[in-house]
Amino acid sequence: MLAPLLIMLREGLEAALVVVIIAAYLRRTGRGAWIGAIWVGVLFAVALSLFVGAGLQFLHAGFPQKTQEGFEAAVALIAVGVLVWMVFWMRAAARSIRATLERGIDAAFDTAPGQGTIWALIAMSFFAVAREGLESVFFLLAIFEQSPGPAAPLAALAGIAISVVLGFGIYSGGMRLDLRRFFRVSGLFILFVAAGLLSGALRSLHEAGLWNALQIPAWDLSHVLPNASILGTVLSALFGYHDSPTVGEVGLWAAFLAVTLPLFLRPAPALLPQKA
Repeated sequence: MLAPLLIMLREGLEAALVVVIIAAYLRRTGRGAWIGAIWVGVLFAVALSLFVGAGLQFLHAGFPQKTQEGFEAAVALIAVGVLVWMVFWMRAAARSIRATLERGIDAAFDTAPGQGTIWALIAMSFFAVAREGLESVFFLLAIFEQSPGPAAPLAALAGIAISVVLGFGIYSGGMRLDLRRFFRVSGLFILFVAAGLLSGALRSLHEAGLWNALQIPAWDLSHVLPNASILGTVLSALFGYHDSPTVGEVGLWAAFLAVTLPLFLRPAPALLPQKA
């Protein structure tokens, strides 16, 4: 199950990088005694993400079938928005995130000494990890609905575990990664995952009785590559493949990629020189 593994690896690595930057800067500036506050924020963020995920799953289980389909469509649409925002936010912020965090740490020590500094550091790590955690809740729910069984959750856990190991390796100085290339390649892959989720959301809206246009079958590969086959299952989990999609699903999938891929692959703007 490559999709949940890679997405959680990317989400976990984004959160880990923020925590690593904060911890490394504290250690480098002789403030290592404050690192414990970071872990308090991380634990609060993880607890919030688990609580929200469990709550949404509980609500989903209590809905009648038609409402469940509508709920799944809503979760998938939110997941698509989250994935797109995540990809483009990291593309824009990757080059300045270290400087922004370090300025925030210095400001916390300058303007909120003592107890205020602890809460400022807790808040910095909490919001960084909670953002990634809450994002993960929505697209994991969407992927789990399309890929039932234990494989997808186990793959997501594996992605988190790998990101923790990589984060520790980067913090200890024993590991170097080409993060720019990693986020570019993974971002490209995630856009295809988001396109599959979007077409699946349209299918769920139709099953919920909320969308009935463009339901003419685009093609039928059920005798060549059915959803239940091994390859069909893999493609469905990765890219939302369906052996008999409708014209609306194919058109929405293509339109989404036609807009997002050129925007993502365009050259990044040059950084402006900083004023003295």
